[in-house]
Amino acid sequence: MKAVAFTHARPVVADDALIDIDVTEPSPRRRDVLVAVRAVSVNPVDTKVRRQNEPLGEPRILGFDAAGVVRAVGTEVTQFGIGDEVYYAGTIDRPGSNAEFQCVDERIVARKPHRLNFAEAAALPLTTLTAWEMLFDRFRLVRDRTHRDTILIVGGAGGVGSMAIQLVARLTGLTVVATASRPETRDWCKALGAHHVIDHTHDMAAQLGSLAVDAPRYIFCTNHIEQHWRALNRMLAPEGEIGIIEPSSPLDVGELFQRSGSLHTEYMFSPSLHQSPRMIEQHRILDTVGRLIDQGVLHSTMTRHFGLINAENLRRAHAEIEAGTMHGKIVLEGF
Repeated sequence: MKAVAFTHARPVVADDALIDIDVTEPSPRRRDVLVAVRAVSVNPVDTKVRRQNEPLGEPRILGFDAAGVVRAVGTEVTQFGIGDEVYYAGTIDRPGSNAEFQCVDERIVARKPHRLNFAEAAALPLTTLTAWEMLFDRFRLVRDRTHRDTILIVGGAGGVGSMAIQLVARLTGLTVVATASRPETRDWCKALGAHHVIDHTHDMAAQLGSLAVDAPRYIFCTNHIEQHWRALNRMLAPEGEIGIIEPSSPLDVGELFQRSGSLHTEYMFSPSLHQSPRMIEQHRILDTVGRLIDQGVLHSTMTRHFGLINAENLRRAHAEIEAGTMHGKIVLEGF
């Protein structure tokens, strides 16, 4: 089968940063579905793994988000059959979705939303799971309209921020303040449901203070936590909660401690990496989100289509993400 891999940790400008290869089609294990991949999207984690992990010449297939059609099932699969259209985010410790076929544990797979095509669906899983787990599992937000606190979402135009804005705005009563630094990304955040948008490249506290909102009870920082850490602590309401999704050097929690604040971490791959009993929850989350999409409550965050799934187009996608100017998600489709 065709696939795209990397064999050494190279900068994205290198011709061999990603390469086209041919490999043997995988066979499903007991709880696996074998998926014929129709579309994938690219996340910052793809670029980080490519830059920071050295496979020493052994091809490693990247890719996490995917949508496709079930081609075969393992002996213990109960939720899917051949021909089902599915979407999923994969896992960090198995061959990725940048391939014609991929084996994925059924517990982290769900049926593709009916109203989305494969490309639109592929934009969603990883960022949706990350946002949902932070909001409803870590922060324990209540999914009704009675909750009247404020949430600040830093990096609102990125993939995770784009889903977090929608989930909070559509499923809770919180006031959503998002951050974005360019006119097009500010407009994007507003279109997704943010009530207010401030610029994270300037004095966020001053901008927040000019709004008729309470100090944020929740702050969801989707990027550059070290850069924003001190400012976020100063804006946080007493006994508030901060959520982060990327590791960092040691953070000074002195001010957070004085506020009796909480710090939450979220790593979307944790359940599958550790074979946690909570793996099945990712299936349920994606299933719920699929229904909300089919009801018109939530929408795909696909903003750019880069053509076929091949090394050249994936290098372009990685370069766009590394440039830090993306909003929404880049998708590729077909081989």
